[in-house]
Amino acid sequence: MAAACGRALLVPLGGRLRACPRAPLRSLTAAAPLYDVVVSGGGMVGSAMAAALGHDIHFHDKKIALLEAGPRKEYHLPESYSNRVSSISPGSATLLSSFGAWDHVCSLRCKPFRRMQVWDACSEAIITFEKDDLDDMGYIVENDVIMSALTKQLESVADRVEVFYGSRAVGYTWPLPSHSCDTSPWVQIELADGRRLQTKLLIGADGHNSIVRKEAEIQNIEHQYDQSAVVATLHLSEATDNTVAWQRFLPTGPIALLPLSDTASSLVWSTSHEHASELLTMDKESFVDSINTAFWSNVNHSDFTDAAGAMFRSVLSLLKPSGTAMRQLPPSVAKVEAESRAVFPLGMGHAAQYVRHRVALIGDAAHRVHPLAGQGVNLGFGDIACLAHHLSAAAFNGQDLGSLKHLLRFETERQRHNVSLIAAIDLLKRLYSTSLVPLVLLRTWGLQATNALPPVKEQIMAFASK
Repeated sequence: MAAACGRALLVPLGGRLRACPRAPLRSLTAAAPLYDVVVSGGGMVGSAMAAALGHDIHFHDKKIALLEAGPRKEYHLPESYSNRVSSISPGSATLLSSFGAWDHVCSLRCKPFRRMQVWDACSEAIITFEKDDLDDMGYIVENDVIMSALTKQLESVADRVEVFYGSRAVGYTWPLPSHSCDTSPWVQIELADGRRLQTKLLIGADGHNSIVRKEAEIQNIEHQYDQSAVVATLHLSEATDNTVAWQRFLPTGPIALLPLSDTASSLVWSTSHEHASELLTMDKESFVDSINTAFWSNVNHSDFTDAAGAMFRSVLSLLKPSGTAMRQLPPSVAKVEAESRAVFPLGMGHAAQYVRHRVALIGDAAHRVHPLAGQGVNLGFGDIACLAHHLSAAAFNGQDLGSLKHLLRFETERQRHNVSLIAAIDLLKRLYSTSLVPLVLLRTWGLQATNALPPVKEQIMAFASK
């Protein structure tokens, strides 16, 4: 022990020893400002995490830092819609409301949807979701609108939350769970510009390629799908109420049409890499024709599956007459917004652990999902609500914010929710990425049966609305 104390060793979370400089550590860290919480990553999830803590009454005497590698942006609302949008659940809207961001979102623009229709391109099977009281099922919001609201809320708590724009962390040094002698009890953060920070709790919100996760040596289970997502802003042929979110499962992947206004919708089309490249480069008229065909065509139907589905649907209608629904067609698309097409690869990932001593992962740093259920950012906002709750309780009780005691409670609660949802989304992706007749029949009957059972649909909606 004496030898270790004389040289001051810090141990990374994964167990490797990393020797500190021979100079006493306290002389190096004395000038480094100490924060109660440092959030690494200034995207939607990281910014919302910092804003939630900054507005928490039990954090009124705490110091919070937010690290954002990019420059500070001025968000202006353009006339045209952005091609990067998120489906915001009622639970996420409640979180944003808790610190004033949702009011700002609503003052800019967002589009509620009150109904969802999901159907199979290989059969007549559909499932519809809507609430009896006609409450909003969710909201389609541009990412830039959410960031504008979060930036405004961060500015309102600038005395508690310090935002470091253009600041990228290049190294972390982790403390021993039980420090002694000259070792620091805090996480040491080195920035690219040479500055150093230290914190009682580091929250990694730095995306699916998280440096925090890698440096903390937390294993990540990853799978790259053989798909890319094509996004675009579309103009409809005619004005409609446009309060329905449409999704059709094609053999090559799901295509979704999400409402933005009475005359515009957002496209998210998951398909093969080759087809995505074709969609990106084809002329506007051909692109629009491809979209309308993808939603309207029955070319993937077969007489056998249609007959089997119709027979099963007839049985369901006898057992529960109100449990069936007719397929509706979405509004037709007239044109695509100039320069709005973009493509990005899809994958799935999940961290084996969300927390270590003085470290927590949230958002895509902890999990990554296929966009077919629109749950990506909602999972991240759910992480924030859970972690902020436990950190608020710890602050109220005067406990160490970086202690595993309450961090593990956060991990347990979120993994129970996230793992089951990620597994279900991955299963759906695989089940619908085929036109094999046995699997088409299986999913056709499953979709029809689920649609005929309101209690089951209510459970699905309740789970997805969190």
